[in-house]
Amino acid sequence: MSRAFNFSAGPAMLPTAVIERAQAEMLDWNGSGMSVMEMSHRGKEYMSIAAQAEADLRALMNIPENYKVLFLQGGASQQFAMIPLNLMRGKTADYINTGMWSKKAIAEGKRLGGVRVAATTEDSKFTTVPGADALNLDANAAYVHYTPNETIGGVEFPYVPDSGDVPLIADMSSTILSRPIDVSRFGMIYAGAQKNIGPAGLTIVIIRDDLIGHAAENTPVMLDYKTHAENESMYNTPPTYSWYMAGLVFQWLRELGGLEGMAKINQRKAEKLYAAIDGSDFYANPVEKSSRSWMNIPFTLANADLDADFLAGAKKAGLVTLKGHRSVGGMRASIYNAMPEEGVDTLVSYMAEFARTHG
Repeated sequence: MSRAFNFSAGPAMLPTAVIERAQAEMLDWNGSGMSVMEMSHRGKEYMSIAAQAEADLRALMNIPENYKVLFLQGGASQQFAMIPLNLMRGKTADYINTGMWSKKAIAEGKRLGGVRVAATTEDSKFTTVPGADALNLDANAAYVHYTPNETIGGVEFPYVPDSGDVPLIADMSSTILSRPIDVSRFGMIYAGAQKNIGPAGLTIVIIRDDLIGHAAENTPVMLDYKTHAENESMYNTPPTYSWYMAGLVFQWLRELGGLEGMAKINQRKAEKLYAAIDGSDFYANPVEKSSRSWMNIPFTLANADLDADFLAGAKKAGLVTLKGHRSVGGMRASIYNAMPEEGVDTLVSYMAEFARTHG
């Protein structure tokens, strides 16, 4: 059976090599006689898997020692509530609004405390991100929250906001591990796994030590970062198989040359697809060029009546899940780490042929 090139925004494509390794280890991991799915999370076999995954992630991202790495559940959406509960401390927090995921974080923050929208690009229909000089940040804010990459609008910050002494919090669900970053510039980074890390069910939180232990008095135990930090992410049964699969992805990335090597591949993939869009009158991308995402690339056809034909033909060519989000329309190609360059090349060729025969 041939594998499709899956352009889904998430759950997304996983590296074939990772799935093949998981398949080989499915019934018997490392001579244990057990599948990873059957292991006690407190047994020595699984503890070794968990420790190796954290070590590999720390090495990939060069995470400083004064940061905890937590393997949680609940997705990025649960973090929208955990962040204000743990970090707001009776103050107001600054949020930058660049799309649907930013808006959801803002809405949850408002339910739990004071929120200032320090910048927004809603007037542009989220086709750009605010420039650094447009950020109206409060030096006394509890934290600054932003979404470096918005999956739906396909916009991405080309810079890291300078929040001064205020902790910078980033929802990196759709861009984590796509290139090197300086973790020390952030107070906290969080990411749902199902785009660039592994299967759905796991959430990674990288949080500086001094931000732990300040939760509001009424915070549920499971929503307190201190609970998970003190128990090495095993206060309760963690998403063990998703954690294991993430660990395999971390090893795969290290074998590819780490995030430096991955960044070169990702940049090439994005440049090829944008060149195909910009070089044709048949396709268009709505995002300002300086704010274009490497990971999520929306595009429209000159005639929207051809959308269904485009999708049907793409499926026959082994290119699936290209339909754009209903709020944007058209198409969306999510080209996370696991999307091979061959997949982008195949899409570009198909787009050219479709435009030739339908233009």
